[in-house]
Amino acid sequence: MPRTHRWSDERVHYTWDVGNEPALAIDSGDTVVVWTRDVSDNQIGPDSDASVIAGLDFDRLYPLAGPIGIRGAEPGDTLAIEVLDIHTQGWGWTAVLPGLGLLPDDFPDAYLRIFDLSHGDVAYLREDIAIPLEPFFGTMGVCPAGARAQPVMPPGTFGGNMDTRQLIRGSTLYLPVEVPEALFSCGDAHGAQGDGEVCVTGIEAPMFASLRFTLQKGRAIPAPQFRTPAPLTPRVDSAPFYGTTGVGGDLYVASQDAIRAMIVHLTSTYGLGREDAYVLCSLAVDLKISEIVDAGQYIVSALLPEAIFAG
Repeated sequence: MPRTHRWSDERVHYTWDVGNEPALAIDSGDTVVVWTRDVSDNQIGPDSDASVIAGLDFDRLYPLAGPIGIRGAEPGDTLAIEVLDIHTQGWGWTAVLPGLGLLPDDFPDAYLRIFDLSHGDVAYLREDIAIPLEPFFGTMGVCPAGARAQPVMPPGTFGGNMDTRQLIRGSTLYLPVEVPEALFSCGDAHGAQGDGEVCVTGIEAPMFASLRFTLQKGRAIPAPQFRTPAPLTPRVDSAPFYGTTGVGGDLYVASQDAIRAMIVHLTSTYGLGREDAYVLCSLAVDLKISEIVDAGQYIVSALLPEAIFAG
């Protein structure tokens, strides 16, 4: 008979490591209700300002809830994780962190925005800019084979810090098992994020969620796969999208150019400051590869949902 377990945010780890012993062992079909800390590990709080960024202990970033052991899981299996429910704990933050993000040279100074997430299902960047809340875990993964104090960022074929915003309530993530018992962990939850997370943060928030685990014996997949609820963007499809592009032979540079153009659009059309425009790109703008097959000249588009603007 499937069981429901609970995991508090008191037990965390900060690296992938095969030596991390599971504090919870479950069977296929069981559900875990999990509480997670924000990605700063409580170093940033609802009353913080940008001065806190200079003193961040980066060794404490990415506190992960776990590992959760799944009995019978072995390399060559697949672990399916269904997101049954997920909610913020009422507040979150977004920051520009010096040296990180898509445009580190354009934005060298620390910047922090605190969001009150208690206004229902939106977060307000400004009174006339309402960002839909679509919570998800930025990090969900199984332990990588042979991992020893391996940083949570970047991701890998085992999952991890994927920042895939489509993994919202109703989605299912499939991960290839690499070690016995799988050793699943999660954290780095976001209240909202655009595809690309261009300023290196979404709305970072403490979260609680209900996850159901199913072991698929003998099903081998090469890297994470997922199934989403439909449609992909129901909250913003009632209005047009505005797109800017980057064009050239380097997808990374093209992405930078598309976001730079979008920042100009946001500052000139909506009167946003540059930092808030960059933050908004990270929270609501989706980067898309529009074209990759024409003689080495690629097109990356940045798509802004105009539904987030009042009137």
